[in-house]
Amino acid sequence: MLIIPAIDIKNGKCVRLSQGQMDQETIYSDDPVAMADKWIEAGARRLHIVDLDGAVHGVPSNADVIHAMVEAHPDVPIQVGGGIRDEDTIQTYLDVGVSYVIIGTRAVTTPHFVSDVCLEFPGHIIVGLDAKNGKLATNGWSKLSHHDANDMAQRFEDDGVAAIIFTDIGRDGMLNNVNVEATVDLCSNITIPVIASGGVSNLDDIRTLCDVSEEGIFGVITGRAIYEGTLDFAEAQKLADKLCADKSN
Repeated sequence: MLIIPAIDIKNGKCVRLSQGQMDQETIYSDDPVAMADKWIEAGARRLHIVDLDGAVHGVPSNADVIHAMVEAHPDVPIQVGGGIRDEDTIQTYLDVGVSYVIIGTRAVTTPHFVSDVCLEFPGHIIVGLDAKNGKLATNGWSKLSHHDANDMAQRFEDDGVAAIIFTDIGRDGMLNNVNVEATVDLCSNITIPVIASGGVSNLDDIRTLCDVSEEGIFGVITGRAIYEGTLDFAEAQKLADKLCADKSN
């Protein structure tokens, strides 16, 4: 199971939000590229990058910074989300070396868009499902829809997405533990990999996720915990590797 550092970019800076509120930010670095360097040097095998301004405005707003991060680490898979709502944006990101693009808002508001881009860019599309009480949120979490997370996950699996990122937005950035029950429930409805997100706070969360990783949890995204020091990234990845190796033996 991969531990995947999150680098959320707002106004060119590395920040974290509490429950997705754009006015509830903590700035952790003025240099997101240096932050990417840090996590990769610590052993990260994938990075999760979000253009927060793009998520709100619907178009990429920090593309130059993201391009610089990707170009600095061509051998590390990088998944990017935030403001990706048309084919041209996807093509541009893939052309500079992004491994996966994350479709969030348009996946919920225009589901057939996912079908189209999975055909056009096979193997490169991840859908991010951001849920609160089982219902999906859009537009940088500012709007709550009536769509059920599990039903939509099944649809997107049929479309051919590479993975689902499942975020409990009630817990994201709050350090109050991952919603393991909801994540496992989602996994039980699909066979493609699921990446957990939201609420990771310490090594106990990593142990809990490793216990159920065989349900289909490929990785977990962590942000605030590794920035504020409640979770040591390198230690977390080593623990996950050990626990998963022990289960397979």
